[in-house]
Amino acid sequence: MTAQLTTLPNGLRIVTEHMPSMQSASLGVWVAAGGRHERADQNGIAHFLEHMAFKGTTSRSALQIAETIEDVGGYINAYTSREVTAYYARVLEADTALALDVIADILLNPVFDPKEIDVERHVILQEIGQALDTPDDVIFDWLQESAYPNQALGRTILGETARVSAFGRDDLATFVSEHYGPEQLIVSAAGAVDHDRIVAQAQALFGALPPRPGKTAAPARFVGGQARREKALEQAHMALAFEAPGYRDDAFYTAQVYSMALGGGMSSRLFQEIREKRGLCYTIFAQSGAYSDTGMTTIYAGTSGAEIRELAELTIDEMKRAAGDMTMAELERARAQMKAGLLMGLESPSSRAERMARMIQIWGEVPAIEKTVARIDAVTLDGLRTFAARQVMESPAALALYGPVSAAPDLGDLQQRRIAA
Repeated sequence: MTAQLTTLPNGLRIVTEHMPSMQSASLGVWVAAGGRHERADQNGIAHFLEHMAFKGTTSRSALQIAETIEDVGGYINAYTSREVTAYYARVLEADTALALDVIADILLNPVFDPKEIDVERHVILQEIGQALDTPDDVIFDWLQESAYPNQALGRTILGETARVSAFGRDDLATFVSEHYGPEQLIVSAAGAVDHDRIVAQAQALFGALPPRPGKTAAPARFVGGQARREKALEQAHMALAFEAPGYRDDAFYTAQVYSMALGGGMSSRLFQEIREKRGLCYTIFAQSGAYSDTGMTTIYAGTSGAEIRELAELTIDEMKRAAGDMTMAELERARAQMKAGLLMGLESPSSRAERMARMIQIWGEVPAIEKTVARIDAVTLDGLRTFAARQVMESPAALALYGPVSAAPDLGDLQQRRIAA
């Protein structure tokens, strides 16, 4: 299976991958615009726009959009991240043209009816309220803000209540005009798809869009800091982040392997030492996330208020220990987990379509799976230990605490523990 890429004269890119024996297809449009492309006064507008896409076009009502896809047994949805907004569908092979037509319609012909804007505004405000009531959700927003203060990358994707309450039709239209040009759109499809047919339909639907360069997001600066909010909860929640490489950095795969070995599964160091041996928590994990120009190694755990200090200090101790004695067995296990996750995910047309869109956005091409696997295999033990040492000793850090956290150490305490002999 090989990805095929075509670029229309106006800059819109179409990437597809035919998967033999599949009877369904996943396809959509990925827009290279998300939360980090918003100005401060626009915070939350990308997510609001995603919601409004399903609220009616010049030819379909909100109900007709849903019925058109669900009448053929399909599924349609969207999401907003900090660098991408995606509109996608999963349908049977015979309905791929229908699905692409609907997605194009909601992107190109939205009505932005003021009445629907008010309805959806209320929905989003409920979503914001729900997030604020979910400690192990909102803590990551606070961590992001602490890591990237006073930057678009540090602001919440949902936006603040006051700002969302003030958005109107002109705000939505402005963001579309600034960021939804053809050069920012990627049509991606995988499964039972024919490349030439998708290209021909994309040309008919999007080919008349005039080229217009999008606005580039400001470079990110991982600064670090802390957010600490005391509340009477059952659990004290801790999220800790360290600066990590972006997608285009040569050390990207080393960071991924490191976070997997540190806290990516039941056999990882953090899980074994803090949960299995000491019983200090139910959930603890580490993960490495990346953007185009920066990244974060994030550690999350929840425990009792009385044990939050011990948990935080043990986390730093395990990071320091990993820098000195990470083993070949751990490296090989982390590699195997990463490769299995990658290859298992690619059995899904949805995962393939999303991966291709992101690779086109980042690299302008879709690297062969073999090339990605080779990069994972190229991570060495010396390189892993060196990276681990830099994470714990040199990287800027951010800390978010929520719940009964009066006994928790602050970021300064953890910084001292990081550098202590």
